[in-house]
Amino acid sequence: MNLSTIPNWLATLPKSVVDTQRPSGASAVLLVCEHASRLIPEGLKGLGLDDTAAQSHIAWDPGALAVAERLSEALDATLIAQKISRLVYDCNRPPESDQAMRAESEVFHIAGNTGLTQAQRDERTDYIYRPFRQALAEAVKTRAQTVLVTIHSFTPVYNGAPRAVEVGILHDSDRKLADAMLKAAAKNPKYNVQRNLPYGPEDGVTHTLQEHAVAHGLPNVMIEVRNDLLADSAGVEAVATWLESLLTSALENLDGES
Repeated sequence: MNLSTIPNWLATLPKSVVDTQRPSGASAVLLVCEHASRLIPEGLKGLGLDDTAAQSHIAWDPGALAVAERLSEALDATLIAQKISRLVYDCNRPPESDQAMRAESEVFHIAGNTGLTQAQRDERTDYIYRPFRQALAEAVKTRAQTVLVTIHSFTPVYNGAPRAVEVGILHDSDRKLADAMLKAAAKNPKYNVQRNLPYGPEDGVTHTLQEHAVAHGLPNVMIEVRNDLLADSAGVEAVATWLESLLTSALENLDGES
């Protein structure tokens, strides 16, 4: 069977691929979690992956949604999260990117993403990416102010190489909020914090920032947390509390400069 041409997978897609929490949140912060879920719709037969791969970091960002939800609660901030695995469609990539529906991820081959026709790619784009993109665009459009903050996690070992960085503060061309957060982190050095690591704009990871914030002149930042720090509720709480303090301090400094 050609796993890339399994029919009727759309029938196993959730009614909504977007999870919006606190839609009326009072904070200017708009939290986004593009890789919140490892759900692969049943009709795609796990994309040909075994259970270990389908539940691993290649399918989602472990702990990222938990951190985002804790920040949403603490800040009274709207949170928009994706409910489908990034292996089906990575909502932090535009449709033309070869990483939107990647056939390889680290050491894993994704058989169900191999040899996709343009029609099949368009199906995933239309039913997964576009609703998510529209939800973000509407949230930005209908708010008086928006500070876009995307939350991700990364694996401590990638292609056999350990990563020393524990928290990455990422930005594209607009670095103001990232700069303010890095200054705040230097005053509260709980974790090994680095700029644009373990990824940066050159890796194509700032699509959401570019599309929904940079293009509109809105403050923005992407946060990456090493996922071994998020292995239990205590770790999530510690990281989220620390990030809340950094973000609050950074936004106060931005307001003071305006």
